[in-house]
Parts: sequence; C-alpha cells; structure tokens
Amino acid sequence: MSAVLAILSGACLLLGSFLLLTGALGFLRFADFYARLHACGVTETLATALIILGLMLLSDSYLPPFKLLLILLFVLFSSPTASHALAKAAWNAGVRPRDNQGKRDLPLPAGER
Repeated sequence: MSAVLAILSGACLLLGSFLLLTGALGFLRFADFYARLHACGVTETLATALIILGLMLLSDSYLPPFKLLLILLFVLFSSPTASHALAKAAWNAGVRPRDNQGKRDLPLPAGER
C-alpha cells in the first residue's frame, strides 16, 4: 500500500509542479493584465491543492495532514478572493481589457471620459 501512496503522491507533486510552470508561462506570454491574472489564479489554486494533497499522502502520522488540510482550506478560500480583489482594483484604476491589436476592447464608462 505504501508503494501505491508514494506513486500517487509523486503524481500529485509532479502535476502540481507542472501546473505552476504553465501558470508562470501564461503570465509571461499573455499580453493583457486580466488574461495574466486568470492564468495565474486558476493554475495556482489547483497546483497548490495538488501539491498539498501529495504532501498529505506522504505523511506518516495524523497531525501533519491535519495542518496541511487547514492550509489547503485557507488557500482555497483566499486565492480566488485575492484574484477577484486584484481584478476589481485594476478595473477601478482604469485598466481595461485589450483586443488582439492592443487597443481597448471595452470603452471607458461615461463618467471616466
């Protein structure tokens, strides 16, 4: 049974690491702030969950998985909230999405002209 857990743990850790790398690649490749935020936010949440799950599977006693579960719950609640707060702050600061030609995709609201 421990060999199966080691294989599952390794798979979770590798997949989580791969997702972190793809999120970093998305951050570097995408031109728009909101696309970058989406790439990082989605992959970071799932990658963190997979890495913590992989670490939980490697544990021998009961206390470390409990602590990792608390960390996982905190990340699952705080990461999407932080992404939303960043997007809302950027929108309120006047950062608008861009189309493929680098022009503003959405017009400014009437009060900001």
